[in-house]
Amino acid sequence: MATTVQKIILSPARDIPFNKLVLSQRNVRRVKAGVSIDDLAVSIARRGLIQSLSVRPVVDQEGKETGLFEVPAGGRRFRALELLVKQKRLAKTALVPCVVRPAGDPILDEEVSLIENTDREPLHPLDEFRAFQDMRLKGTPEEDIAAAHRVTVQVVKQRLRLAAVSPTLLDVYADDGMTLEQLMAFTVTDNHARQEQVWEAISKSWSKEPYQIRRMLNETTVRASDKRALFVGVAAYEAAGGCIVRDLFQADDGGWLQDAALLDRLVAEKLKAEAETIAAEGWKWIEVAVSFPYGHDHGLRELAGETIDLTDEERASREALRDEYDRLESEYAEADELPDEIDQRLGEIEQALDAFEQRPVIYDPAEIARAGVFISIDADGSLAVDCGYVRPEDEAPAEPEGDDAPAASGAANDPASPAVQRAVITIGGQSAEPDDDEEDAIKPLHERLIVELTASRTLALRNAVADNPHIAMTALLHKLVSDRFMTRMYNGALEASVRDIYFPVQDTDLKDSPSARAVQDRHDAWAADVPKDDEALWDWLASLDDASRMALLAHCVSFGVNALYERPNPHSSSGVSQHTLDMRLAQADRLARATGLDMVDVGWRPTVDNYLGRVTKPRILQAVREGAGEQAAQLIDHLKKGDMAKEAERLLADAGWLPEPLRLLDAELAADSEAGHDEGAALPAFLNGDDEDEVSTDADDEERHLAAAE
Repeated sequence: MATTVQKIILSPARDIPFNKLVLSQRNVRRVKAGVSIDDLAVSIARRGLIQSLSVRPVVDQEGKETGLFEVPAGGRRFRALELLVKQKRLAKTALVPCVVRPAGDPILDEEVSLIENTDREPLHPLDEFRAFQDMRLKGTPEEDIAAAHRVTVQVVKQRLRLAAVSPTLLDVYADDGMTLEQLMAFTVTDNHARQEQVWEAISKSWSKEPYQIRRMLNETTVRASDKRALFVGVAAYEAAGGCIVRDLFQADDGGWLQDAALLDRLVAEKLKAEAETIAAEGWKWIEVAVSFPYGHDHGLRELAGETIDLTDEERASREALRDEYDRLESEYAEADELPDEIDQRLGEIEQALDAFEQRPVIYDPAEIARAGVFISIDADGSLAVDCGYVRPEDEAPAEPEGDDAPAASGAANDPASPAVQRAVITIGGQSAEPDDDEEDAIKPLHERLIVELTASRTLALRNAVADNPHIAMTALLHKLVSDRFMTRMYNGALEASVRDIYFPVQDTDLKDSPSARAVQDRHDAWAADVPKDDEALWDWLASLDDASRMALLAHCVSFGVNALYERPNPHSSSGVSQHTLDMRLAQADRLARATGLDMVDVGWRPTVDNYLGRVTKPRILQAVREGAGEQAAQLIDHLKKGDMAKEAERLLADAGWLPEPLRLLDAELAADSEAGHDEGAALPAFLNGDDEDEVSTDADDEERHLAAAE
């Protein structure tokens, strides 16, 4: 027998005048949350009442309806309508759509009010993105969309950018296959094929962080903050047809230039134009590059130019600017914040004063004809021009002196002048001249005899120099300074040299580091004083006081310091053995102890770029644990790698923490390696691949080695 299913009867809907409605005291909403009453009133005024009120008739003590209706569900809508009535934007008798429940309904008002607020599913974010997109496609301006939904225009742009991601990836997001943060990362490019390609690559990888997605999507692009973009200018790049994509969800330093080839072409064209202008000055060669590696001018002699002095008018202008700057600084010294116009004026004065300091330099035209110029781009995008470098092969040949000097014009006709010696011609090792006058001629000494004689002289010189430390120091300095500053092949009486150590792999910021700047500044200071003539150099060195001589010696010797790690390869012509590497690192450690070198003191700090973003999460946590303590490590151990690296950079900024390659080696290991007692001594963990980082903390042991080094 078939069972009859009882049909559900829905409550009827009616339009009830607003002045017949009263708010029920059984509404469960007590705490304000979500959209405010004011905003809801604005929405109702714009769109009307989208959702009806749920009401129940009010009855008297006898159970008869009074004609009023109370609102247990929809209290916020009721208050918004009430606000519109008070604002006289809605009539008191305006009909309000309502769903009328019977007075004797067994379902409590509290239950209806609770279910109305909880039995709802929030809108999926993707549906919101697509709704914004549909409105925009139908012609609604972004500003109107923002105003209608009470958000900023920037939010609307973000939603539209999210909706424009590849449909394939949107489907993945809709199925909870990726997070909103990952979807946001894909908006940095409009190329759907590239978006899908990157997702395919990372979906099977353990690393799915948003920063990794952005990095992969932009690996063929150039940041607007890149010095090439700054050099050319974003406006010029866009005028040439280039496209820039911005990240609407985080700081992007101006976005990414999508056409790297176009940018490189514009850079090359601008650099070439600059080079052609400079070439008109008469230089022999010009090398152009976006950047040159550290030590690119090694082996070249730098010309000492003469700075053009200021004219009287320029001096007067400079002094007037300085007076104005001092007056403004004094006038606003007590102000918490400078007015915009004063701040701008001070900046203009600083630029003008800097221009006076950057005076042009003039060079000897004869030197210009054999010298060259390096043209590159500075980190701030400005043009970098380094003039006056002479290659060894372009040096002027030494002028013969004394009897070997060529006769002056007309000397051959001067009876008092000696006759010009005729060249001796030899053919096949034999003289081509007749033998008649051989007995009277002075023959050249035999080569072997010359070698024997000079060997005796060399031995005597060695002994004499060893007996005179002052002359020995002068001779050594003469050789080393010639190698460093004269930049010519030096084959003199002293065989000593320092080989400049190059860095095959280096950080892009190395040449701008405090250490690099200090070395270059010190070198430039000495170069300004070092004579360029060989005889003058000897006299100058001999006249230096001992402190200056030792300082110059230390500067020249420092160019040979080598603390680089390299893979041992004794079978290569240029490789090193394991023992040699151990010795090098141990001696570098000894130098560091003797000089008191601390990498923290010279400005090294762990950052995302130079360390933290390039190691594993356990390495990051270990660094924070060592530098900031266990509690700090626990604060970030739940983060994803990208966020963890950023937080670790902040935590370690002032902690004085260093990775193992920058620390002093274990003292006992250093001693063993230097003495050569154990060629198979184990290397530190960062060299042998061991993940356990053990660092010596024996203060007494370290103090003992410091004393020995002294």
